Amino acid sequence: MEWIAPYLPALMFASLAVLLFTGYPVAFVLGGIGMGFGFLAYFVDPWLFDLPQFGTLPSRIYGSIAESLILTAVPMFIFMGVMLEKSGVARDLLNCLQVLLRRVPGGLALSVTLMGTILAATTGIIGASVVMMSLLALPIMLQRGYSPQLATGTIASSGTLGILIPPSIMLVIMGDLLSRSVGNLFVAAIIPGFMLAGLYVAYIIVISILRPSIAPKLPAELGPKSTGQYWLMLFRSFLPPVFLIACVLGSILGGIATPTEAAGVGAMGALILALINLVLLPAIGVPEFHFDGEAAASIDDHPTGRGGLADMKHFGRVVWDVMISTGLTNGMVFGLFVGATLFSYMFRALGGEAQVESFIAHLGFGPWGQLFMIMGVVFLLGFFLDWIEITLIVLPVFAPIINGLDFGDHVASSEVVYWFAILLAVNLQTSFLTPPFGFALFYMKAVAPPEIKIQQIYRGIIPFVGLQILALALVMIFPDIALWLPRILLD
Repeated sequence: MEWIAPYLPALMFASLAVLLFTGYPVAFVLGGIGMGFGFLAYFVDPWLFDLPQFGTLPSRIYGSIAESLILTAVPMFIFMGVMLEKSGVARDLLNCLQVLLRRVPGGLALSVTLMGTILAATTGIIGASVVMMSLLALPIMLQRGYSPQLATGTIASSGTLGILIPPSIMLVIMGDLLSRSVGNLFVAAIIPGFMLAGLYVAYIIVISILRPSIAPKLPAELGPKSTGQYWLMLFRSFLPPVFLIACVLGSILGGIATPTEAAGVGAMGALILALINLVLLPAIGVPEFHFDGEAAASIDDHPTGRGGLADMKHFGRVVWDVMISTGLTNGMVFGLFVGATLFSYMFRALGGEAQVESFIAHLGFGPWGQLFMIMGVVFLLGFFLDWIEITLIVLPVFAPIINGLDFGDHVASSEVVYWFAILLAVNLQTSFLTPPFGFALFYMKAVAPPEIKIQQIYRGIIPFVGLQILALALVMIFPDIALWLPRILLD
């Protein structure tokens, strides 16, 4: 059996490729393969992997995951995003943006894109963002005469911006895996993230001008009927979430707080906004604005009345729901961490990392060839896997290779890892949109009106995937898009 020992790392990946399609939870697949191949290696050659090494796994998992101060930001960012969604703050923001952009070509699609951009700066929970915007905006877009392809493509693509625009859970995880500063990654992702959102906006405006029939203008009379109501809408629906985002990002960029501390600021700020939105404003008689942009006729339109005990109970139920949702999502994320830690540890212990480096070196590719190969592998994996699975599986394998690459004057050696991380982040945007397993597409289909077919959703995302690839090419050709701001702010 010793002849099989050199092939165990390759067999690990082959087993992973097969078992991922069984529908079994990915965390259990990763951990099970890691443990299973550890026992297999022991029976093949006890010198390759011995049983006492299993005893180091609990301390390795605890030390790299449970004790990681960086990863404590993850549950707080999740809490912040879910709270903004369930408290109605995100819904009010979308209403306000719809009114503000009613005179712009494709104004409703633009409001969804800007909404996705603002939500991206509060959470990396893509499923929540896509589902919420599908429920709120998709029926209205169809009612206003929007093309189903443009409507679904806009919602799906803008809902995935949360994994790139900081504060991003993906960048937190990347920083931990690469042993690099999460704050530096946040700064490096700002311009690429907003550039991608800008490409979406430019495409929507151009297509709306060229083909106005697929994106009719909103009625000019939409919204508040007086200046007072207009300013009230801004102060109630637009400024609070924008102020919260400014506090979170500003505290990081200004060096006032670490990303973990800023996550705590965001979670507490979202809780305060929910309290204001659900209890304080109804108590003092501030009306809501419905999706048609008109102010509620009176405070009695509020679902729980004129403030007081009923609203406090409603607020308590919302907080409880948010805590449950946060706990479930956090458990899923950290379960994947545990499984991926077992898999990557066993892969390295069996010599897989050295085999990958040797294989790539023997291909004869230069630095650019190796970079293109890695980006191509990640793009193809995005057709079948979620971003977190790709990150936890691929990054530990390819990070040592990237550390050793020299791109000459194009990118300084000290900045290569940050540049690569942003390239990977932009590339992973596509994993949510590319069929057959684009998760954002299935989130949308689950809540979309019955007349929306999955084929229309697939056609709708094609131009937006093209824009994501364009953004990846721009960051690759012009690395200063990602590296200029860190140099200015951090030097």
